[in-house]
Amino acid sequence: MIGNFTYCNPTKLYFGKDALNGLNEELPKYGKNVLLVYGGGSIKKNGIYDKVVAILKANGKEIYEDAGVMPNPTAKKLNEGIELAKKAKADLILAVGGGSVCDYAKAVSVSVNCNDDAWEKYFIRFEDVTCDIIPVGCVLTMVGTGSEMNGGSVITNHEQKLKIGHVFGDNVFPKFSILNPEFTYTLPKYQMVSGIYDIMSHILEQYFSGADDNTSDYIMEGLLRSLIHSANIAVENPNDYEARSNIMWTATWALNTLVAKGKTTDWMVHMLGQAVAAYTDATHGMTLAAVSMPYYKYILPYGTAKFARYAVNVWNVNPEGKTDVQIANEGLTVMENWMKKIDLVMNITELGATKDMLEGMVKSTLVMDGGYKVLSENDIRAVLNASF
Repeated sequence: MIGNFTYCNPTKLYFGKDALNGLNEELPKYGKNVLLVYGGGSIKKNGIYDKVVAILKANGKEIYEDAGVMPNPTAKKLNEGIELAKKAKADLILAVGGGSVCDYAKAVSVSVNCNDDAWEKYFIRFEDVTCDIIPVGCVLTMVGTGSEMNGGSVITNHEQKLKIGHVFGDNVFPKFSILNPEFTYTLPKYQMVSGIYDIMSHILEQYFSGADDNTSDYIMEGLLRSLIHSANIAVENPNDYEARSNIMWTATWALNTLVAKGKTTDWMVHMLGQAVAAYTDATHGMTLAAVSMPYYKYILPYGTAKFARYAVNVWNVNPEGKTDVQIANEGLTVMENWMKKIDLVMNITELGATKDMLEGMVKSTLVMDGGYKVLSENDIRAVLNASF
């Protein structure tokens, strides 16, 4: 049974090869000062920076830059961004990059006018936004997080060994996002595959939870089949436009809040992966991949029927003459083999985790209660141990 819910997603999307032209429609809606946020400089090498700057100048914008956003944006960097946005008197924050850049831009947007410490207010106490927000727009260059159409923002605090996400309300969603699949072509394979698994994990975190015959489950099974099909093509030919566009579109739908409706949602794979990243600073999607199999094998006995359905409807496991347990386990085996085939990282040791980090990672793992089993500290320890 689907419960009661309210659904709103105010983000306007421009999708396709000419999507960047959407900036000309959006920019006149905002004031003169634009804080241009981006990462390590790859957008300057691939020409996206020049294209964006040309459109900003053509629209009479004053450009202020906030460069160097790292793959796991830090609380220290957030504080730097707050000061830059204040100095610019930014009317719009334009994030050009992947999910980390979009996440960071949203964190800055809700923090500039905040009278409290942003890390403490939003990422420790998980309080609502009570101040004025600077609107955010996104030009996406890497897919995976779905940050282009949601209110999520993940920030890492190295001093506290914490990586924490805050899901803000729809008033913090990007006002618009530019999605051109061709902008993702220059990504290294490692980053592309990492993003692909991030998408898969987002879907699975919502699929393995709550009512098990929800309309959203059927949508998610279709999204997963599409993702697997397109990923197989993209790994062989990264410049296949159809495959890359399908992956980009699936990433957006995986976490734009639609399929979560009527579901309790799990998110323990993300909590485990983020605890690993807090100690290793490893790539997000790879931390998820490295802990997924140990976690799903651990909780399978508590959601066997759903894992069996997943095996049949997503991985085409033949159920004839098999028990649900056998079907479910076979599905995870097929999934694991596919993960290895596309070169995902399958253990946290490869990401730099060591046994002396175990207890710290256990303590850093936030416990969620929406899945088939609420993990105890010993459960978390067992899953992370199995992830080495």
